[in-house]
Amino acid sequence: MSWLVYRMSGSALLLGVIGFVSQIPTLVVAPFAGVIADRWDRRRLLIATQAFALVQAFILAALVLTGVIRIWEIVVLSALLGIVNSFDVPIRQSFVVEMVGKEDLANAIALNSSMFHGTRLIGPSLAGLLIGLMGEGICFLINGISYLAVICSLMAMRIVPKPRSASSPQVLTELKEGFTYAFTFTPIRSTLLLLALVSLLGIPYVVLMPVFAKEILHGGPHTFGFLMTAAGVGSFAAAIYLASRKNVIGLGRLIAFSPAILGLSTIAFSFSRSLPLSLVFLAFAGFGLMLQIASSNTIIQTVVDDDKRGRVMSLYTISFLGMAPFGSLIAGGLAGRIGAPYTVVLGGICCLLGSAAFILGLPSFRKAVRPVYERMGIVPGTAGIEPQPAPSIAREEQKERKGASSA
Repeated sequence: MSWLVYRMSGSALLLGVIGFVSQIPTLVVAPFAGVIADRWDRRRLLIATQAFALVQAFILAALVLTGVIRIWEIVVLSALLGIVNSFDVPIRQSFVVEMVGKEDLANAIALNSSMFHGTRLIGPSLAGLLIGLMGEGICFLINGISYLAVICSLMAMRIVPKPRSASSPQVLTELKEGFTYAFTFTPIRSTLLLLALVSLLGIPYVVLMPVFAKEILHGGPHTFGFLMTAAGVGSFAAAIYLASRKNVIGLGRLIAFSPAILGLSTIAFSFSRSLPLSLVFLAFAGFGLMLQIASSNTIIQTVVDDDKRGRVMSLYTISFLGMAPFGSLIAGGLAGRIGAPYTVVLGGICCLLGSAAFILGLPSFRKAVRPVYERMGIVPGTAGIEPQPAPSIAREEQKERKGASSA
């Protein structure tokens, strides 16, 4: 879609606009999607979101193949897909634990990431070839057809849904409870804030990829496909590494250093005028980005209370996807003024600063998360010291003690 927009308009700003409208719904919709995920059957909700995404893909393919597509139609369809994804992502993320259980959660998240990013090893390259041979419409058509396999897979699953309360407190009350829980627990709060920073200022280099492919490296759609594939290679390598890990111990350190890897790699990429060197730098950038995304996901899903999983994962979605539209607008606007390379340099510097801040707070992170690991049996408990419960459990126990004292 980004290549289509850039071919039709030649505007880096419009690349930012498309990224903005496709991701801005996350800020508004995702919190409510988290409440829905905690209340209703997540498998059925996913079937519904995939069906809507299928319809959007076929409409886009039809408009492009018939040659009547216009920029404003791409903007509208991007916004519609953004709304669908705003529901889909937090529901999908919180559904993983129902499929595999907590004991295999870390490996499942990493394997899922390796599957997703593994397809990027060949997908962008094939797309580049198809765009050159048959145009963008065929790519959109294949994308629409692919949703059928996803829907069939979801329908074939036989999972006993966990009981959920549809008569729980009001939606706004549940939203507030989820925000309070997430931002009073240091590991979740610090992880979400770092992810939001990287999403806002680090990831938008992807939005400018068509500019680098066409203007900086003087290539075409094939070059664009190779650049995206290189990032996929790095992401796939990181996912395989994470899948090989036996537990979550040490993930805090990976979260701390991965933005630095991303920042240094994108800065080097911005100065490269050689396609082979650019591919190498993007592979490292994809590696660092994947490390942070998957590690953050794993840490949060490991320590979160089950009854708040959907709401906390909606905050994860906001941090990951909700900040991206603003990053896309910033990147598109800056690229139009100072050029794409310097825009990417500024984003890389911000990633380095975020990494440094998280490293300084790592001792507090470890201190807060260790009692949770002890209670779960991930690490041995401290002799003579009873592990402290997570914030929500501590509050419930405090209420019980107050009630007993009153009695």
